[in-house]
Amino acid sequence: MKPMGAGFRALLASLVTLLSFASAAAQSSSELVVYTAADDKLHAAILAAFNKKYPAVAVKAVNTTTGAITEKAIAEKANPQADVIYGVNTIALDQLKAAGALEPYAPKGSKIPAQFTDLDGFYVNHWLTLMVMAVNTKVLAEKKLPVPASWEDLTKPQYKGMISVAAPTKSGTGLTIFTTLVDAYGWEFLDRLHPNIFQYGSSGGAPGRQAGSGEVAIGLTFDTVVLDQIKTGLPVKLVFPSPTPNIMEGGGLIAGARRPGNAKLFLDFMASPEGAAAYQSFVGVATTPGVSNIDLSNVKLWKMKKPVDANQFKRDWAAKYEQK
Repeated sequence: MKPMGAGFRALLASLVTLLSFASAAAQSSSELVVYTAADDKLHAAILAAFNKKYPAVAVKAVNTTTGAITEKAIAEKANPQADVIYGVNTIALDQLKAAGALEPYAPKGSKIPAQFTDLDGFYVNHWLTLMVMAVNTKVLAEKKLPVPASWEDLTKPQYKGMISVAAPTKSGTGLTIFTTLVDAYGWEFLDRLHPNIFQYGSSGGAPGRQAGSGEVAIGLTFDTVVLDQIKTGLPVKLVFPSPTPNIMEGGGLIAGARRPGNAKLFLDFMASPEGAAAYQSFVGVATTPGVSNIDLSNVKLWKMKKPVDANQFKRDWAAKYEQK
């Protein structure tokens, strides 16, 4: 056998290199990197359903808070590490869009109404979280007090010290509630509500659980917390005050994603009835038609009249009420 020449060895080396690149590309194409702020159980249910449909796609997830995940995606936009982001609110999605960290993508076959999607096609909202009252009917009956039906009711002196809510400086739930109230009624309304507050807490769900245990008569919280209290048989009534504060959460395609094909598969799945069924039990209202735990027909959702500078709002609120 004749010895290999230098040219043949170089060709062989090139082929080995190409095969290595092809192998790496094949391995990369079977992966998907997801950034999310979704609840752990919700996220696990979504991944289980997605992997059942696409078993060849290995999903790697970074799951942390909305603020941290948003800052991370923006910081990495010159060299994206994630392919898709989901389970973050519209404030964060608009921030990502403005920073150039998202690129437009319309999920195939989606029936989600246009009102729940970005006008420019950068993201789709998959569910709504409604801010509601958790009312302990047993506590109010013992005190011979009526169940409140409106925000204005909550300012009545008869409810003094009976209401718990998260501080907007510490909770996204609290921020959504208080910015909505100021947008709808002005700061003067908060001045009248303040004397009736038992506690400004740090957790958006805690006020609902406080109402369930009877620690307070009324907890201002988010929808699924109250539904959970009702499921366990506690004497809690879910009240939708009008207007109802709400926040949407969704996801979009990371600009320059390394695995855009898998990212689009994931976004298609999230916007489908099959995907919505996977997260239905963890959310109050899915945006996919026919998939919801709450009837919105008699709920007046509040749409903010003016933009909110969240940081300035927190400073203003803290200066007036943080001492409580």
